[in-house]
Amino acid sequence: MAALKHNAFKAGLREGRLQRGLWCTINDTLVAEMCAGLGFDWMLFDTEHSALDPLSVLPLLQAVAAYPVSPIVRPGSLNAAEIKKLLDIGAQNILVPMVQNADEAAAAVAAVEYPPAGIRGVSGLTRATAFAEIAGYHKAARAEIAVLVQVETLEAVGQIEAIAAVPGVDGIFVGPADLAAALGHVGEPSHPEVVEVSLDAVKRIVAAGKPAGFLSADEGFADRITEAGATFVSRDIDMAAMKRGLKDRLR
Repeated sequence: MAALKHNAFKAGLREGRLQRGLWCTINDTLVAEMCAGLGFDWMLFDTEHSALDPLSVLPLLQAVAAYPVSPIVRPGSLNAAEIKKLLDIGAQNILVPMVQNADEAAAAVAAVEYPPAGIRGVSGLTRATAFAEIAGYHKAARAEIAVLVQVETLEAVGQIEAIAAVPGVDGIFVGPADLAAALGHVGEPSHPEVVEVSLDAVKRIVAAGKPAGFLSADEGFADRITEAGATFVSRDIDMAAMKRGLKDRLR
């Protein structure tokens, strides 16, 4: 029989270790596999703002499985049916976008937990269960699944303490792009007001006892966020890195 896979990313959250990540939007298994061997602690496959979906994420999860990197998947929304599919194809880390309050955070947690605690549908012959080879998977799975919720509106930022208090929330991610739009600075994720609100949000998340996450290609902004206590931080996006590298070659 197979053993339930240890979730190194979730362990790192509990330990408070800084974990460096790469945001991924390219639907290509060779690119994913190459990136998996570069030394990142985690890679996030984004189905909200890319052409990815559960079917196209599956081969990406398979491509990185042999490497010491933890995949995270962001569903398109707080959709229990979509989250169920992602879990069944083997995702152990889920980042739920646009969580506005404690009720929505609780719904995100419920989506990854089997009844009676939650609403995850039960299936035996899945990639997550190693095709029914992991004994006791359904009772043990939640211990190795991390639920991350994303606060990216003014309403959500105002509810950080309530969201952090929801049992089962394993981390809170601050989204600067939508937060910038909410503050009237759409397209300016490094605007000084966005920086100020984001830093305050991260400090409040940490003070509430939860790991904080962030994405920014602005090195100075990312440095300040890390200094404020964020422990799962991405400083780049795969497609942006490729574009930047190719433009540099042209120069």
